[in-house]
Amino acid sequence: MTGRNEIMKNRVKGREKQDATRPARGRPRKTPASGTGASVADIDDEAEDRQRGGVQSLGRAFAIMEEVAHNRDGIALAELSKRVGLHNSTTFHLVQTMVSLGYIRQMKDSKRYRVGRPLFALAASALDEIEMVSLATPVLEDLSRETGESCHFAVRMGDSVVVIARTAGPGAFQLADRVGVVRPAHCTALGKIILAALRPDQLDRLLDRVELKAYTPKSITERSLLKEQIEEIRRSGIAFDDGEFDPEVRCVAMPVRDFSGNVIGSLGISGPIWRLSIQALQGRSRAVQAAAERLSAEFGAPRKLAAVASR
Repeated sequence: MTGRNEIMKNRVKGREKQDATRPARGRPRKTPASGTGASVADIDDEAEDRQRGGVQSLGRAFAIMEEVAHNRDGIALAELSKRVGLHNSTTFHLVQTMVSLGYIRQMKDSKRYRVGRPLFALAASALDEIEMVSLATPVLEDLSRETGESCHFAVRMGDSVVVIARTAGPGAFQLADRVGVVRPAHCTALGKIILAALRPDQLDRLLDRVELKAYTPKSITERSLLKEQIEEIRRSGIAFDDGEFDPEVRCVAMPVRDFSGNVIGSLGISGPIWRLSIQALQGRSRAVQAAAERLSAEFGAPRKLAAVASR
């Protein structure tokens, strides 16, 4: 009896082991993605598929972000899908993810998509002053060699402008302005470009705060005359300083834009009035325009926006 009992116990244990490994009725057995039961080739293929899918999604997301950034007035979903070559549903899901993160925003009235503020914060942190100087300096050096004059790149600092990069020309009698010098906006070509980039209400508030000081007899001290000149600069994309800050110096400047098309600075040349007549300044304006477009492209401005940097 003892031997028979042992045999029965062993049979029961064997059935229990089979039941534990047998898949439940009506459920197909799932092959493990990793670990025991999956071949090394299967695991490698699956990992490669996941990696390929992740890279593809990233590529699509960046393509969408770039296309949105290139359309300053926003872009509709259908047009965006067409531009990036994706189905509407695919574009929608990717865009919604970026909207939830804040990198793209949707305008309530038109439902069009525009770049979100966090992306501007990232761009601003990447394009800091040191990076701007390193990108601007080679452009200014080439412009100085071409024109023979001192070249400057300035950005806004409060209600004034500050020169953050400059180069001297090969000729004699070069200006001795140093990097970091702060200049008034209303009577310098570099500053007028910055003023022309402001919205009308922003310009009015700035003019409420600042004194239109006369540095030379040619300085514009009347608000109405300055606004007229700023409006002309907006139309033409070029600003002049005819001895308005220094009676012995003339300057010409044009705007520099970033990836979104916004004006982030101004680029110009300056020289003594006996060498730089108004005609000479106008003749050199094409070289300044090319330099402004080149620097705009360095800062990420799309080709179309870089081309209008100085118009």
